[in-house]
Amino acid sequence: MDVFETIKNRKSIRKYRTTPVGEKTVETLFEAVRLTPSWANTQCWRFVVVRDNSIKAQMADTLTPTNPSGTAIRNAPVVIVACAELGKSGYKRGEVQTDKGDWFMFDVGLAMESLTLVAHALGLGTVHVGLFDARKAAEVLSVPDGFCVVEMTPLGYPDETPPARPRKDLSEIVFYEKWPQ
Repeated sequence: MDVFETIKNRKSIRKYRTTPVGEKTVETLFEAVRLTPSWANTQCWRFVVVRDNSIKAQMADTLTPTNPSGTAIRNAPVVIVACAELGKSGYKRGEVQTDKGDWFMFDVGLAMESLTLVAHALGLGTVHVGLFDARKAAEVLSVPDGFCVVEMTPLGYPDETPPARPRKDLSEIVFYEKWPQ
C-alpha cells in the first residue's frame, strides 16, 4: 500500500473481530517501530503486548469513564501499551537539551504512528488511546521506576468501517514565512 494512501485511509477502530493476530504480524509491527527515528537514536520506547483477557480488562479499567475505547481495549485480540524510559530522549550527558524537557512523548508518538500505519497497511485496526490513569496502568503491568506508560492501542481485524472525519483545510494549518497577522 502506498504511504500516502495508508495515511489517508487509516481510521480509529473501536470494534474488532475475534480473529487472532499472529506473532509474525506483531513482530512486523515492531520491526517498523524499531526503524522509527528518535532523539539521538535513544529509542526510549518500550512496549508491552497484552493478549490475556484479565489484564486487558484491568487496562480497560484504567480508562476514564468518558473514554469511548474501553470496550475495544477489553475485546480486541491484542492491546499494545507504549511506555518510555524517562531522562533519555532530549538529553545529552544527563542534561535536558530543549525548552520542551524530556522528549519521550515525541519519540513514543513517532513510534506509535509507525505502528498504527503499518498495522493499517496489513489490514489491522488501531486507535490511539491516551485518556487513562497511566500510574494505575503501570501498576497493572509492573512497569519499573524510571519508565512511564504513555499510550495504548487495541489491535485486531476491524469489525467496523468508520466514516472519514473532517480535516482542516491546509490554509488553517500551514503558514508561509511568518504567522499570519
